[in-house]
Amino acid sequence: MNLIAFLQHRKGKMKIKLVFQEVTKLEDMLPNYALVKELSPKLTKRLYTAYLKRMVIQGYRQLLVYEGGELVAMSGVWIGTKLYCGTYLEIDNFIVKEANRSGGLGSRIVREIEKIAAREGCQFIMLDAYVQNFKAHKFYYANGFKATGFHYMKRVLETV
Repeated sequence: MNLIAFLQHRKGKMKIKLVFQEVTKLEDMLPNYALVKELSPKLTKRLYTAYLKRMVIQGYRQLLVYEGGELVAMSGVWIGTKLYCGTYLEIDNFIVKEANRSGGLGSRIVREIEKIAAREGCQFIMLDAYVQNFKAHKFYYANGFKATGFHYMKRVLETV
């Protein structure tokens, strides 16, 4: 486990200490299933585990955010390279617990992700957001992201 940062975050008038932790091992990601279910309610624990086993091998990691010892937010991140943009960091499953939204925590997480991207030599940060997720669109625009294309999917096999 790699402890990234401590910071003070204002929640109302009270200062709350947040702990950011970057994890790269499967055993450190498995306990985060309950939070992931908030974003992907149909994802079973069995599939979460199976997917993570493959994802970790491919360089997937999670940035975890704790408040008072409780996991309140997380984002998966990947580092990749594409011919059209060079090295990039991809945000995957950016989740903030409902009770912790609208207080600036999400923007603080984006800033931590920007630090990771810079440390990894990335020229860009990319992400996918569902077409109907207007709150996410507003959030990402407010944090400096621009919509530059479409993401297409075609199912080939059903999930087992």
